[in-house]
Amino acid sequence: MKVRVKWVEEVSFLAQSESGHAVLMDGPPEGGGRNLGPRPMEMVLMGTAGCSAYDVIHILKKGRADVRDCVVDVDAERADTEPKVFTKIHLHYTVTGKDLKPEQVERAIKLSAEKYCSASIMLAKSAMITHDFVVIEAQ
Repeated sequence: MKVRVKWVEEVSFLAQSESGHAVLMDGPPEGGGRNLGPRPMEMVLMGTAGCSAYDVIHILKKGRADVRDCVVDVDAERADTEPKVFTKIHLHYTVTGKDLKPEQVERAIKLSAEKYCSASIMLAKSAMITHDFVVIEAQ
């Protein structure tokens, strides 16, 4: 896997993926940026949530669950001093489907956290990662 990050101006950088996608990252005005895109560390959290949501949906669908939606809200804390690594990360899943069983959802989240989501497993080396979820019945 390869990516390329090119400096645009001030503290703006254009990240390009091997798969042909691009995203602009920028800093806040007080850091010299113009707030034109997410911060790099926000991208880390977004990637982690995306990785895990992908797993959860895939696992549920593979188990023939009628899953309709999955939203992952992430709340994280960072160290106060450099390097400001993540120290705590909490992922809250809201999974919507027809006749979903909480045990199915819990199992999918656990498999993602312990076996499949490379991003969260990597971050767990320095941060305490916790999870919780709610299941919503689809209409």
